[in-house]
Amino acid sequence: MTLRTPGRETDLDIKRWLNDTVSPSFCMAKWRNATIWLGSGMTTSCHHPPAHKIDIKELASNPAAIHNTQQKKQDRTQMLAGERPPGCEYCWKIEDIGPDAISDRVHKSVIYDEEDVHYVKHEEPTENFALRTLEIAFDRTCNFSCSYCNPAFSSTWVKDIKNNGEYTQLKSDGRNHFTHEHNEAQLYKHDEVNPYVEAFWKWWELELHDTLDELRITGGEPMMAGEIWKLFDWFKTTDKKSDMRLAINSNLGAKDDLIDRFIENAQHVPHLHLYTSCEAFGAQAEYIRDGLEWDTWVNNCHRVCRDGNLEGFHMMCTVNSLCLDSLPKFLDHVMSFKDVYGKDFPTFTLNILRFPSFQSPLVLPRPILQSYRDDLAYWLVLNEKQLHEMERNHILRLLDYLNVVEKPHSDTFEPAALKNDFYHFYKQYDERRGKNFTDTFPNLKLWYEALPHD
Repeated sequence: MTLRTPGRETDLDIKRWLNDTVSPSFCMAKWRNATIWLGSGMTTSCHHPPAHKIDIKELASNPAAIHNTQQKKQDRTQMLAGERPPGCEYCWKIEDIGPDAISDRVHKSVIYDEEDVHYVKHEEPTENFALRTLEIAFDRTCNFSCSYCNPAFSSTWVKDIKNNGEYTQLKSDGRNHFTHEHNEAQLYKHDEVNPYVEAFWKWWELELHDTLDELRITGGEPMMAGEIWKLFDWFKTTDKKSDMRLAINSNLGAKDDLIDRFIENAQHVPHLHLYTSCEAFGAQAEYIRDGLEWDTWVNNCHRVCRDGNLEGFHMMCTVNSLCLDSLPKFLDHVMSFKDVYGKDFPTFTLNILRFPSFQSPLVLPRPILQSYRDDLAYWLVLNEKQLHEMERNHILRLLDYLNVVEKPHSDTFEPAALKNDFYHFYKQYDERRGKNFTDTFPNLKLWYEALPHD
């Protein structure tokens, strides 16, 4: 038995005294956390499992059904029995690396009160549970069209497909991302009533504004969605003292007037956190995250850290095949912000991309992958003492992943198909976006040009 020493536990200690006391597959996210896309009427318990449809018929009488779906209730039942829901494969793949491997289900459980964990394990998993943390997207309007994103989450990606047609000659599991406009992701026009948005506001008034510890707004780009300013108005006008954290996922590439408006509204939110995304440095970041202008993004990061009344600033890194080339240099840049604004400005996470799998780091050949792994391991040696344990563990997890894991997920296509898709996707991406792969990633030039393709 592991004795608990609050404030001094390792992640492995937390897994033992928290998750394992319920079951070997337990994750609190199934009960108290959700990601919900109101434009498409889809939800999931966190960003790892595939999204599934919300039953629109339930919403009229039960707005809580935007979270408490039949799929989640089934997953809860499995977890309480110690079974592994297949949709949570991301965590099982990490944990199967070894007995001390820590997956995200530990991080997604420890944020809740220990008493609440033991409360939910004694309740019927088919009941409706109030949310404590919620990530929600009102629509897909976005000014970026990142290479690993797709039209389901970006209106600018929609324009690419609409103007240039589908990406062709793709074979693998990622091909459907880039073949159509994903109109199912935006079921209602901006001047139409969206029943999923209506359900959110009904649940908000009913209990969400009281039960939520954190509300995170994502997109698309949230600053381009009208509903976010409605939330800011609520914080401005409410007579209720709110301890809720409001978190915004922003690419920080918005025009100056929107950044100004955000900073002004931020003064009325007592616990405001900002999450932004990047994982590469300079021109490589601009290549991966099409629409990003590096100097503008860096300047906006400084502006919100300096003037944005932020309680926390966080950097979400999506680890893909292209970012590894400059990831250590990018992390140096992150550390330079910590030097100016403090250890929490920003914190960073390394989230390993699985879909589309032809953009996974694992598509790269072992010698190149090993070189990148060595560079990152050396970076960790130099910077380990300045990191939070969570940041250190994310790097260690990535190092293990690059060393041990052979394929991104169980349904991944054969390597030849992934390499074919890598070549054809980036060839078309360059033509459509006015980019040049080999100039931007010279260390990958010989490998890229020699890729087998049909």
